[in-house]
Amino acid sequence: MKKFISVLLIGLLSIFALAACGSNDDAGEGEKQATEGNKKLVVGASAVPHAEVLEEAKPLLKEKGIDLEIEVFTDYILPNVALHGKEIDANYFQTPGYLALQLKDNPNFDFVSVGEIHKEPIGIYSKEYKSLQELPDGAKIIMSNSFSDHGRILPIFEKEGIIKLKEGVGDQARVEDIVENPKNLDFSNLIEAKLLASAFQNGEGDAVVINTNYALEGGVNIAEDGIAFEGEDVVPANLIVINKGDEDREEIKALVEVLKSEAIQKFIEEKYAGAVTTVK
Repeated sequence: MKKFISVLLIGLLSIFALAACGSNDDAGEGEKQATEGNKKLVVGASAVPHAEVLEEAKPLLKEKGIDLEIEVFTDYILPNVALHGKEIDANYFQTPGYLALQLKDNPNFDFVSVGEIHKEPIGIYSKEYKSLQELPDGAKIIMSNSFSDHGRILPIFEKEGIIKLKEGVGDQARVEDIVENPKNLDFSNLIEAKLLASAFQNGEGDAVVINTNYALEGGVNIAEDGIAFEGEDVVPANLIVINKGDEDREEIKALVEVLKSEAIQKFIEEKYAGAVTTVK
């Protein structure tokens, strides 16, 4: 009797196993049919807001016959390395200034921008002070070690009357271009941009200058802790960047079209409430 029950159980388990395999095969076939004929597009992006924006764009691209795959990067170096190696078709994270610096430093990169999508004002944050004017003498300022950011950061301090820069340096400003610094602010504290939010949350420095994408990703309260920001008139756009020669690919054109669509622009405005703005 025990032998009979064992045989029966084995038989039933085999039937269930076959049924399960058949269900998975059917599901896989259905998924395959759903994307049959679609073109695949791989885009590298920073987690916030870029990857979130791309996630919102996925169904819109699907309607155009394009399956979007998003590869999230946590730094500003690898997305261009991956693009150059053709591991991705495009990236979405950088500004014109950063792109120009990358092209200068890497002559083998042959990239072009095909669209300006949104803007992210760089902000200065402090847990103790409510304005740049309140910063004490010798205050420690922590900021990105990317020199392309310095041309955006230092003019904020100048706009607020805290420092004065050498005339004509504009968005190419560097710390050595400071000609007046009455508060003797210490701008020598440079770290990777992705670590700035953590430094702020850990209470390091008197003020920390954070790129908006990392501020959002790091849970920084932009409205409450921000004490100064870039002026809207000077904030550079974040770009869709591709390898030169891919400009006429239908998938690339569709990506830019969707990201500039009213639906995506509305999503950006509503989700980020001014921390990220659209390109008009």
